[in-house]
Amino acid sequence: MATPRVPAAHRSVARVLPLLGLAHLDRLFDYRIAAEDDETAQPGVRVRIRFAGRLVDAILLERAAESEHEGTLRYIERVISADVVYPRRTAALIDALCDRYAGIRSDLIRSAVPSRHARAEEADTSVSWPELGPVTEPDLSSWSAYQYGESFVDAVLAGQTARAAWQIAPGDDWAEALAALAVKVVKDGGGALLVVPDQRDVDRLEAALRELVSAKQVTTLTAGLGPQARYRRFLAVLHGQARLVVGTRSAAFAPVQDLRLAVILHDGDENLVDPRAPYVHAREVLTTRSALEGCSLILGGHSRTAEAQLLVESGWAHDLVAPREVIRQRSPLIRAAADTEFELVRDPLAASARLPKQAFEALRGALDRGEPALIQVPRKGYVPTLACGSCRAPARCRQCNGPLGLPAGSGQQGGVPTCRWCGRPDARHRCGECGSVRLRAVVLGADRTAEELGRAFPSTRVITSGGNKVVSEVSSGPALVVATPGAEPFVTEGAYGAALLLDTWALLGRQDLRATEEALSRWAAAVSLVAPAWKGGEVVVVADPGLAVVQSLIRWDMVGAASRELAQRHDVRFPPAVHMAAVDGANAALDTFLEILQLPEHAEVLGPVDLPPGVHLPGEYDEERFGPAQRILLRTPLGPRSVLGRALKAAAVAKAGRKDDLPLRIQVDPIHIG
Repeated sequence: MATPRVPAAHRSVARVLPLLGLAHLDRLFDYRIAAEDDETAQPGVRVRIRFAGRLVDAILLERAAESEHEGTLRYIERVISADVVYPRRTAALIDALCDRYAGIRSDLIRSAVPSRHARAEEADTSVSWPELGPVTEPDLSSWSAYQYGESFVDAVLAGQTARAAWQIAPGDDWAEALAALAVKVVKDGGGALLVVPDQRDVDRLEAALRELVSAKQVTTLTAGLGPQARYRRFLAVLHGQARLVVGTRSAAFAPVQDLRLAVILHDGDENLVDPRAPYVHAREVLTTRSALEGCSLILGGHSRTAEAQLLVESGWAHDLVAPREVIRQRSPLIRAAADTEFELVRDPLAASARLPKQAFEALRGALDRGEPALIQVPRKGYVPTLACGSCRAPARCRQCNGPLGLPAGSGQQGGVPTCRWCGRPDARHRCGECGSVRLRAVVLGADRTAEELGRAFPSTRVITSGGNKVVSEVSSGPALVVATPGAEPFVTEGAYGAALLLDTWALLGRQDLRATEEALSRWAAAVSLVAPAWKGGEVVVVADPGLAVVQSLIRWDMVGAASRELAQRHDVRFPPAVHMAAVDGANAALDTFLEILQLPEHAEVLGPVDLPPGVHLPGEYDEERFGPAQRILLRTPLGPRSVLGRALKAAAVAKAGRKDDLPLRIQVDPIHIG
């Protein structure tokens, strides 16, 4: 017969949060702590409880002497681990983000606290960070090139709260600058957390850090880690051994002790948005941590988002921008070449490689100097999109209405138009609008561009990078590198002698609120890889020179471009000039939700409208039964960030209480609105 359990002598009531992922159960429940668990059952540990007849994981948040529950309390089944994986600072962060994003705490805890791995707890985390290896005194002189850069660094090292939108100057090694500042912060006894969009940036930043510290002193947190490695590194951060942390999106939650510096790079990148509910942006995680924990914050990038500009214009953050003379010294010569069909037909060199004369000459000049040249194209593949050669109507598949394109390997002889959705070839395509059998390329992919350049420069090596074949580095010898945005290789011990930005209209013409902002960001990233003008570096943008965004690139006026973008968002009342939420679901679910929802003052309801193309509700949704999913937009003026989120969460809880099981997706300030 089992021995009866005895309550703990002091504060035997545990208030726990079950990790159930249900809005109406996102609250505390009281349980009893047994005497044998008294020592380990501390706030912040993971426990196992029996809830509604089944065993579930939970977080113990508080201990109390009495409970308001009038019945008999169940005992906690067991304490999973004595490690306090949910400290107070993490709990405060999760609570703030739930209010901001109308989220459920258990969903955010899933991102913030990795799954337990028992063997990982055997690792020794008692060795302090300085004892893990030698530290080279970092050189912080690169920050002197920026206006007020030295003052900003001094404030960070003094432990003050300094926040800056850092505009990386052309050709500046951002990894080296961040590594130097982060190592200095940690060497002085603080903690540093650096968040970047993808593995390439993690690798680059880690390499720069290892020039100053040993490999054991750099902790990386990325999605590619296995469960044991991820939990072991999380515990090292939690216990204070790991103080220099680099990672991707979820690393923004890392519980770094005495956090003095947080950095997020390229905050406009979609990889920084969690694809799972409540769709939190890593930028919002770090700005919230800066407000709660008082740490310094850097939002860095070659360009600037409207969200970062809003933080500057509101006074919450400050500019960290290089003076014009530094920009002129480091920037390549940037010129624009018209891309109209009329101009290209008149140009004698355009027929062989669709390059204007000045673009051709820029590539030739770089190759003659023995330097590689970069050609950025917006799409991978061969000819990813086709249109009617007569009326320009998009060529669509007769089976599924998908877009037709030419697959890779079509070559000079041409290939059979093939649907990019269902894969069916259509050798006898006829335009549904005018009946013509002629087809033309709407945009050429990286493979076709490389083929054309190979004919135009027959003695030159051509390298392609993009899609599943990303080249990380190229040598400094003569070569033509054709890359898609984000896949541009770095040049070992040098820079590109020239860069060409092709098919710019494909980026600018997307039906997206952030099309212009994203296009400028991708162009700026390519330009930053080119040698300065005094070394012969040149960039040709094949675009209308009269476009404001093209002029911003030519002048490298990223602050002006962000300010103009923010002003335009104010005019049309779109984020970040307002708070906005997108709510997707069946018509009946949206009607019920709007009945329950207590909207804040001056709120507007837009819609319902059909979901944007390619957007679907998560999970299984029976469209035949419930009808096509719809979207409504809720818009409120700028104010406390939690007001709209709390209203949405309260409505979601009330909807769940009605046992309305129709799916509903809530996204607050989504990166793509439609």
